[in-house]
Amino acid sequence: MGRGRAVRAARVVVVVLLAAAGAAGCGGRATTHHKPGTTHEQASGSAGALLDTKDAAGHRFREVPADGAPRVGLTVRPDPEDGWNLHLAVENFRFTPDSVGGAALPGAGHAHLEVDGRKVARLYGPWHHLPAAQVPQGTHTLTVRLYADDHTGWAVGGKAIEATAQLTAAEPGRSGHAHTDPTPQPGQGDTGATTGPGSSTSTGGPAGRGGPAGTGGTAAPPDAGRAVDRTVTVSVRDGKVSPAPGRTELKRGERVALRVTSDRADTLHVHGYDQELALPAGQEAVLVLTADRTGLFEVETHTSELLLTQLLVR
Repeated sequence: MGRGRAVRAARVVVVVLLAAAGAAGCGGRATTHHKPGTTHEQASGSAGALLDTKDAAGHRFREVPADGAPRVGLTVRPDPEDGWNLHLAVENFRFTPDSVGGAALPGAGHAHLEVDGRKVARLYGPWHHLPAAQVPQGTHTLTVRLYADDHTGWAVGGKAIEATAQLTAAEPGRSGHAHTDPTPQPGQGDTGATTGPGSSTSTGGPAGRGGPAGTGGTAAPPDAGRAVDRTVTVSVRDGKVSPAPGRTELKRGERVALRVTSDRADTLHVHGYDQELALPAGQEAVLVLTADRTGLFEVETHTSELLLTQLLVR
């Protein structure tokens, strides 16, 4: 009798330990965009059917039926101070920043923004500010594409669910003019479920195209905006990070400037804060953010998947 109680107690302990381990895994996922030891190519979840086709970054596409599939439209408007404001009109889709890196769920995930086929940001909501510094002079094609939490791309009929817009950036110092073709709301227009309701066009340059400033993924010169409390300077060369990845301790509310120089074009990503910044090859890029969340957050590069540093916010 005593032995039976001991066995049952042991089973309870095992169950409790397993439950605790599972909870730790879910909590840890908030600090990274994919589970430790995995890559973007390792998809998870049973929603839809995985395809062999991949995007330029190696993410596989996930086929779903056209009936009830996500849809997206894109509108671009010049910002009165710098760059452009982008609006994503989605249908049958919700943005889920808190579960990024988890299994693919129907109609959930995030979006990627590309300029002429080059990824410049990951979007976790319907609005995004595109800094003028990320768009050279001339006419360009913007593309927004919908992805699941496991970084597989949503697709219908073998084609990515995306929307495009044409944008013309004027030369620095000239405001030009801008106009946007009406973008139908999801469910309108006749462009097919795979590409969303339509596309928009913005021409002319934004007012105040003197240089970038601000936080949340925009490159900023060191004297722009409010002062920063900490500065982390990192360089990447031949796949090696210098100095070796360490940990920067911050108090909640402090501002930190991440100054990164990479010998290859890449994308900087701050996990947990979901902030991204394009890293031009051989040029220093600066991302300034306010540490308004507590926890341990990894700062990595997307393409090379290198850990640059960790931010410990108390």
